[in-house]
Amino acid sequence: MHISSGRWLYGLLLALTTAVLWGILPIKLKEVLQVMDPITVTWYRLLVAGSILLAYLAAAKRLPSFRLLGKNGIWLLVLAIAGLTGNYVLYLIGLNLLSPGTTQLVIQVAPILFLISSLFVFRERFSVGQGIGLAVLLLGFGLFFNQRLHELLSSLTAYTTGVLIVLLAAFVWTFYGLAQKQLLTVWNSVQVMMVIYLACAALLMPWAQPVQILSLSPLQGWLLLACCLNTLVAYGAFAEALAHWEASRVSATLAITPLVTFASVALAASLWPDHVQPEQINWIAYAGALLVVLGSALTALGPSVIAGWRARRARLAAAHDL
Repeated sequence: MHISSGRWLYGLLLALTTAVLWGILPIKLKEVLQVMDPITVTWYRLLVAGSILLAYLAAAKRLPSFRLLGKNGIWLLVLAIAGLTGNYVLYLIGLNLLSPGTTQLVIQVAPILFLISSLFVFRERFSVGQGIGLAVLLLGFGLFFNQRLHELLSSLTAYTTGVLIVLLAAFVWTFYGLAQKQLLTVWNSVQVMMVIYLACAALLMPWAQPVQILSLSPLQGWLLLACCLNTLVAYGAFAEALAHWEASRVSATLAITPLVTFASVALAASLWPDHVQPEQINWIAYAGALLVVLGSALTALGPSVIAGWRARRARLAAAHDL
């Protein structure tokens, strides 16, 4: 079992770096999507990230061996490729219909679905703390959509369609997450991501239109490059954070990603109003967003919080007996 290094401050800084990079990603993608279609943007992102990892692993002579996978491993790899491809494309389609903040908040459902799936697939336990976190998260979503709740429940508008598509993106990501967790028993994280990225890019190639890159403005071109590198750097920081800090605390820190997006949208809208539109939500929706973040953090920290309470009670009981 992996044991963190104990350098919690370093792990915290790395987790915050990941949260910031993921938080600003939809703002950059929104600008690029004005010219390029979601499949082509996804193809470029996966190809660039996968190629960099391929060059790194080849130079380090650590390329993965497919013989180690076996038949079950191959099927897991296929499931991971299909899940991540669907997640990337559906996320961008939803982003085309929604604001960056709304998209980033809705995609928070993905780790919750992964947690619930793990209960059945990996026989993991669901603690009381996680149950409380889930309830807070659902309440937060209800408050966030307070202005458009009737629209979501009664009609299939562009807004409703966007929310449903992002929810579907979160759902298919669950299959990727479950498959990747099993693949990590055979390959390390860099090897897994290299193979998945390049395989996803190959899968999308027949529908991608690489020539669209010629239509980008210089600003959009730099933003596309930033989007390609974002996935690589953010994932590297995330993986390194897990080496120095507990996974539950890293996950809880990453729950602030939607808040980073909302803050970034507000700042960018004030600096570049021609490119970024401010979020059109009221204070109740902002309060709901805070509750979603709190619920996500509680769900991630649930097991460790309960364990801490039990350990504290045990120490107090032992001290009382003495």
